[in-house]
Amino acid sequence: MASGPATAELTSTRNPLLRDIRKAVQRGSLTADGFAVAESFHLLEEAIGANCEIKAVLAARSVQSTVERLVHGLNQRVIAIDDPLFHTVSTTETSQGVIALVRLPEWTIDQVFRGRSMAVILDGVQDPGNAGAILRAAEAFGATGAIFAKGSVHPYHPKVLRAAAGSIFRVPHVSGVEAELIVAALRQKRVTAFAAQPKGGEAVSDAGLSRPFALVIGSEGRGVGKTLAEASFPIHVPTVSVESLNAAVAAGVILYEASRQRALP
Repeated sequence: MASGPATAELTSTRNPLLRDIRKAVQRGSLTADGFAVAESFHLLEEAIGANCEIKAVLAARSVQSTVERLVHGLNQRVIAIDDPLFHTVSTTETSQGVIALVRLPEWTIDQVFRGRSMAVILDGVQDPGNAGAILRAAEAFGATGAIFAKGSVHPYHPKVLRAAAGSIFRVPHVSGVEAELIVAALRQKRVTAFAAQPKGGEAVSDAGLSRPFALVIGSEGRGVGKTLAEASFPIHVPTVSVESLNAAVAAGVILYEASRQRALP
């Protein structure tokens, strides 16, 4: 094993790597060769801890030595960039000065619905902060995985990665799946679907969440789409004074209740 990272320098705004990163950030997806743009020391540490493949680590000059110490002994390529140039690819207003290009594992729907399934289906969720928070809640309460239905934000949008705070590297998930294919998979796997609604259906405490199930969270504007709504039982979180909860908050409450029910003797 190498004694320390190999360090390179990058000085041009026209560098192909920087251009590729900018395009990925603008699209809210992966780079041309399939790497997620993960910005922050925390995400770098989480990616290392999850044994993900890391193509390169970009470090602003102001934090170069700190980054090199973090990856010391990993034989990891570090690319030093002057701070003004780094900020041209940064995905945050107050950057920590470090970006890792991370390749995540490739998961399947079978892995999402493994065992006694407790999956989350994002049906048109567009806000990356909500999507990331839902993934974080999924890991926190023991979900088996997540599906980003077609029309939802890309799971590797930089803001999703930040909001998920590392859960994206560990929670099995698939994306861009047509609603009809999700319904077919639910039937094949004999997984009961519950669609989160502001009102109607069973209260979350009365729903049988110890069985294999999938929780469908709809878009912030229109809610759950017709295809998945028709294949699901409505479920709601009883509230006082407010009509509805934020998508991520509702998901967290329901997943917590599911974990509670599953822990009962």
